[in-house]
Amino acid sequence: MSDVPVTNELVGVHDAEVAALFAASGRLAEHIPSFRPRQSQADMACAVAQAIATQSTLLAEAGTGTGKTFAYLVPALLWGGKVIISTGTRNLQDQLFLRDLPVVRKALNAPVSVALLKGRANYVCHFHLERTQQNGRLTAREDVGYLREIGRFIKTTSSGDKSELSRVPENASVWHLVTSTRDNCVGAECKHYQDCFVMRARREAQQADIVVVNHHLFFADVALKDTGVAELLPTANTIIFDEAHQLPDTATLFFGETVSTSQLMELCRDVLAEGLTHARDGADWGTQVASVEKAVRDLRLCLPAEGAKLAYAQIAQSSQFFPALEQVKAMLSHLIEVLAAQAERAETLEQCRVRASELGLTLGRWHPSASSEPDQADVLWVEAFSQSVQLHRTPLSIAPIFNKQREGVPRAWIYTSATLAAKNDFSHFTSQMGLELAAAKSWPSPFDYARQALLYVPTDMPDPSSPAYIDAVIDAALPVIEAAGGRAFLLCTTLRAVRRAGERLRDLIAERELAWPLLIQGELGRNELLERFRSAGNAVLVGSQSFWEGVDVRGDALSVVIIDKLPFAPPDDPVLAARIAEMERRGQNGFMHHQLPEAIIALKQGAGRLIRDEHDRGVLMICDPRLISKPYGRRIWQSLPPFARTRDIKEVESFLLRAPC
Repeated sequence: MSDVPVTNELVGVHDAEVAALFAASGRLAEHIPSFRPRQSQADMACAVAQAIATQSTLLAEAGTGTGKTFAYLVPALLWGGKVIISTGTRNLQDQLFLRDLPVVRKALNAPVSVALLKGRANYVCHFHLERTQQNGRLTAREDVGYLREIGRFIKTTSSGDKSELSRVPENASVWHLVTSTRDNCVGAECKHYQDCFVMRARREAQQADIVVVNHHLFFADVALKDTGVAELLPTANTIIFDEAHQLPDTATLFFGETVSTSQLMELCRDVLAEGLTHARDGADWGTQVASVEKAVRDLRLCLPAEGAKLAYAQIAQSSQFFPALEQVKAMLSHLIEVLAAQAERAETLEQCRVRASELGLTLGRWHPSASSEPDQADVLWVEAFSQSVQLHRTPLSIAPIFNKQREGVPRAWIYTSATLAAKNDFSHFTSQMGLELAAAKSWPSPFDYARQALLYVPTDMPDPSSPAYIDAVIDAALPVIEAAGGRAFLLCTTLRAVRRAGERLRDLIAERELAWPLLIQGELGRNELLERFRSAGNAVLVGSQSFWEGVDVRGDALSVVIIDKLPFAPPDDPVLAARIAEMERRGQNGFMHHQLPEAIIALKQGAGRLIRDEHDRGVLMICDPRLISKPYGRRIWQSLPPFARTRDIKEVESFLLRAPC
């Protein structure tokens, strides 16, 4: 572990001030009733203040309960200058902007302005709302009422942020019709440009001292220059990434290139509507659009069932796919010619022509010899869904691309999360992000895990690849859930496991007449599932990836977290396979240097759902026998918090039935 070089004489002053602020008699304790001094939090805040003062890079891993949000907010508000804070999700973004920042700003009496900036899909668009109200192209019956709600909302809101309108579900299909995308935004030509909520949010961000964004927005901007962050970066003194463990996946998504058949179908829908509206006599729009749509459907039929991921070499074995792709390109090219001939008749037709041309260029680049940067290896692969296909070009490494973005004006870069390291080793994260020379520090959780929690690995479990494995998981888990009286998360590594576990539990609960509400991912939205889980007090929730992190259930409602198997990435993933092959070409062990640390970080996130404050008690049950039987298992459980450990179900039952000390 290296230390941040201290070159600024103000750093010592900052340390003294930070210690005073976080002390039992400091401003935070004085103005925030729930605040309790924690040495690890004050130490982390000092390290962040040092990095800001010296314009350095800091990796800060802070165990659950450290209070890392306050630990970076205090120095950011006092000494950070212009600060961009990027969070893992929109929910965390809202929490930071609406709750944490106002509390700390008030406690410090800091005269800083704060702005929230989201992607354009989060803001109602006057132009698209008006167009949808006029032409009524709604895809679901309930959208009629939702559209009316949005029409009322836009007259009273100052932000246009759809998260403020709780009466319309976040996943309602009508949102696609009343928000803009980079492709269909009319821009400065729009008659509503001066009132545009996206533009207003960007103007406020330009003027603010602290701007809260999310990782998707940050990297979309770096890649596309379309979110407003690019305008902020030149003046920013400090960049803070919270939930930084998500950055490699997010950056990979945006530094790559994806084109989908859904984009082509949406283009066809818009071309037909705009053509019939503005140039009905200019072309046979129905026939033009139908030819592209047929080529797109034929391309989908060349690939296997939903969920398939295939590398370029695997696709090349299919004699139908590439001819079908050429047909898509040909039909799209013909549509572009028609649009070019009619584009001057309406701005929206010109917009469709630009979109079509960009999609055509992206399709044209999806070829091994088409790399724009020959020294940057890419992985070409496709993913098949039930109705669509995505063609991906993914960089093998994001490190050189990301480092280019960090060059230039000196500034502080702070990366923080509860899970950046595997057994105090940061090398996996630093190699992914190109941060090998960065200072890295870790602060343990203040929780007493040996007293508050128990790690249980059941005996006699079959191999995780066994067809009956998930049934064995349920058989082993049921006594634990019964001892806890429900109050359990069952976290699975696949959606297939979620479905099977849900079926078995539903049958067992009915058969035994147990009074546990059963909540299964996919049957309700994520937020509603969590609200029902919290309010029930004795529910069992079965979920996959979206419940492994960013979920906070405190108190008695959650006493057991069951993990079906170690979260290794699927070995048939084309990008993973290419990265492992490249590592092994360089003499590294792909499993030990990539797959294992990835699984450890994911497992730490899942385990982190159990103990959320100093009063929580519970059992972490990891069903996978490899935790004990494989040599690497020791490294995995040593990377987890220091739970008491057992393989005896009687000890688990006794722990759950025992009253807290």
